Amino acid sequence: MSSQPPEGKGHLPPTILDAFQQYTSQDAFSSRSLHPFASAPDDNVNALRKLLDTANQAALSLNSHISLPLSNPKLLSLYRQQTNISHAVQQADQNVRHIVSSLRKRAGITFGEDIPLERIHLPEWFLKRLLEWGSSAGMEAFNDPEQDGHSSVVLGGKVLVIDLDFVVDRKNSERPDVNVAACKTAYAIRNSTSTSSTGNSISLDGFLADAIRAFLREVQKDDTERDSVEAARLGHLLSEHFVYLMKLDHLAQSEGEGGLRWFTFIDRMSLEVEKLAGSEADALCRQESADKVPLDIFLLRSHALPLPYLTSPSISFLTYLSPLAYLKLLRTAPASAPVTNHLPKLDIPFQHLRSSLTSHPRPEGVTTATLVLSPTAPPAYHADSMSMSALDTRPSNSLVPNAADMEHVFPAAREAQGPQGQQFTWILDFTAGGKYPGVVMSQSRMHEVELVVNPFSGIDHVENVQVISFGTGSWVDLLLSSQSPISPERYTAVYTSPTSLHPPLQLRLTTPDEPGFVLESVPVRTLKEVWSILEIVREQCWLNETLMSCQWVPEGLNQDPANDTSEDTNVTEDDLQAVLKGTIKPRSIPVNVYLPAHAPADPLFGGADMDAFSLGGATPPRRARIVMTTPERPPISGLVEIGVTFDPARPRGVAVDVNGAMGVDLRVDVLEEVCRRGGLFGLPGRVWKKAHETL
Repeated sequence: MSSQPPEGKGHLPPTILDAFQQYTSQDAFSSRSLHPFASAPDDNVNALRKLLDTANQAALSLNSHISLPLSNPKLLSLYRQQTNISHAVQQADQNVRHIVSSLRKRAGITFGEDIPLERIHLPEWFLKRLLEWGSSAGMEAFNDPEQDGHSSVVLGGKVLVIDLDFVVDRKNSERPDVNVAACKTAYAIRNSTSTSSTGNSISLDGFLADAIRAFLREVQKDDTERDSVEAARLGHLLSEHFVYLMKLDHLAQSEGEGGLRWFTFIDRMSLEVEKLAGSEADALCRQESADKVPLDIFLLRSHALPLPYLTSPSISFLTYLSPLAYLKLLRTAPASAPVTNHLPKLDIPFQHLRSSLTSHPRPEGVTTATLVLSPTAPPAYHADSMSMSALDTRPSNSLVPNAADMEHVFPAAREAQGPQGQQFTWILDFTAGGKYPGVVMSQSRMHEVELVVNPFSGIDHVENVQVISFGTGSWVDLLLSSQSPISPERYTAVYTSPTSLHPPLQLRLTTPDEPGFVLESVPVRTLKEVWSILEIVREQCWLNETLMSCQWVPEGLNQDPANDTSEDTNVTEDDLQAVLKGTIKPRSIPVNVYLPAHAPADPLFGGADMDAFSLGGATPPRRARIVMTTPERPPISGLVEIGVTFDPARPRGVAVDVNGAMGVDLRVDVLEEVCRRGGLFGLPGRVWKKAHETL
């Protein structure tokens, strides 16, 4: 009589091959999730732990079979045959599973919304869909029948109640029109005082109303203009908002008295950070002697721009805009827009800015971060509540003297657990909920981010250890050619002046010997941590977008037309004299580009930094810098070195220094303005032009 083996956590599959086969799939491990600031940092760790357990159990199993006599050749042959067959079957099954999984995870593949073909049925269909979204999020949904052209829907959790009023225009009976008349939220906690059970968020009311109106506008378009896929995307976003609000609802209910802070603290913090942004904008206006400050200068010189309820029922921060993205915003902005007193005085109207940032797809060159509550367990270092303000060297903005005193500690979700014991953590998300890739970061700046959230982390002591970069030898490779299997030492590009001010510049970029990572989300606890992280990310984005302004290719893989000497060239005496005098116009100007890498130092136990720490001082942050070298004008020998450093203290957010170019009259403020407008790599050409004007 046979008995079934007991099932347990350590039970092995029937064969060792089955045990290891699951770890050979292409998606078993993710090369982008091997650091703590990925979207799912624990997935690879858990998979590696399971692999170690499987290897230990397989070793025990093999050791137990060593003593078995296997002298029968036919039995060994059958074993080999069975293993080959099992491997082929499992490989085929694995390939099929991988194909199915890849098809399901395709980005941007969405089935269209099932909109009624007959417009007369659209009001009833919409109200039904709204009730379905609320019910799927865990809300209790109620709908009052339509009376006198009005219909109401109530969506409620344990604490949150959303009251929606719709107006149905049936003047054209064949084409009824539905619109949001009112949206009001209310909070109520059982067995609590009246002061903690009343109130609503006007910002949240407007955010939900705008999300519903966007869906209604799309589904009520004419058949030739209506996009069912876009309608499905908008409906999915609205459903995600309801799910997120129900997370807050459960935490507020489980906390009891005082649980409304989960809904109200975003509004309170938003008012203060918007007031700070307004003060910084006023300070810049006084420096510029202008009524409004350009948005790009504001982002370079001040804190990130707060945008409450931009893409979710939380707060987002506009961290960086590329020069091209800012130019597009500026050209499409309306000529006149209403002025809001409590918002910063910027040259881009906020309504136009918010509509552009929420468009799909998001404009290129835009970096935003959103503070959201994620259903993940808090990191272990969050258990330590020790204040580390003495170690803070960021943020370093000094436009407003009392900006460093502003602090908000986010509600802790360690004790308040969700359904099935689920824990929550506040994270700063750079992917818009996984819809966009994160920010490519160099290793040194990832160290800085790590030290912001965990100053006593041991990650900063690995500078002498060789880091495996998984196919990319530099963070520049991850930025410029993430899909390329090679890791070139240099990249080349051609920079052509839009006004033909100078000959084409043959750029030659030497990649720094520093690995890169993709920053996706960071667990945070306070507003100071958010400011510090965004300041670090802003510098990296300035580097990234500056590099992305040119079309770089690995050196040696292309033949640039500027270097083509196949055409017939007749050298004359005048050409020879022009070469001797240095007045000849070259086919192209060679420019070497370098990105100085800052080796990660130990800010706690290092020499110079330790001295600063012991004296109570703060080490100034290492700023991002781009260095370009180009030959001096003939007959002068040597090189001209042009350095551009990210510097929020300068009027244009960058500092330009030129070494060489003797006798050339260069205005640094003009060069800094050129960098602000995206012409950083054209500076060597401008220096060449000025040098030849003096001849």
